[in-house]
Amino acid sequence: MSVRPAPPSTSPSRADLVADTALALLAERGMRGLTHRAVDEAAGLPQGSTSNLARTRQALLDLTVRRLAEREARVLALEETPDPSGGLDALAGALARSVHRSLTGHRDLVVARYELALEATRRPELRAFYDATGAVFRDRLTAMVTAAGSTDPARHALSLVAWAEGLMFSCVAGSFATPSPKDVRTSLRELLGGMLGG
Repeated sequence: MSVRPAPPSTSPSRADLVADTALALLAERGMRGLTHRAVDEAAGLPQGSTSNLARTRQALLDLTVRRLAEREARVLALEETPDPSGGLDALAGALARSVHRSLTGHRDLVVARYELALEATRRPELRAFYDATGAVFRDRLTAMVTAAGSTDPARHALSLVAWAEGLMFSCVAGSFATPSPKDVRTSLRELLGGMLGG
């Protein structure tokens, strides 16, 4: 299988092309397959192009994490979540759409994120950068459950993240089939109802 970065809607910058190619390499070959030379070859760039942009491996990883956060933000589209007055059904539906999009149309991003998360356990400098980019999603989710009436928003947000991550890992890296949008929504509605008493 040849490595191809995700096709953008407009011509990508050199940095985006390098980062998109790095994400594709991570999904296909794992962390060991991510090298400056491999990115150049897979992206069709002259040798040394990636090194000129991100001189060290850490710089390449930082660039890749930043791009991952940008692309996952579009997939999750948390800003599309409904007004809290819509109730828990609307909230569960919006969150279910985000999770299901990740599972069905963006599995490569999920796999690449797991590769980067594991690498961050071995690189403190990457850990700090990885956590900072992830905080955007955690903060948004915490705000959503707060608006929905949570009495313990940080704990409830953690439970939702853990549930979503567990589902995605089980379907992408485990033996479970991807559930239907309806099943994802039903499970989230049950989880939210238990948390928020709705």
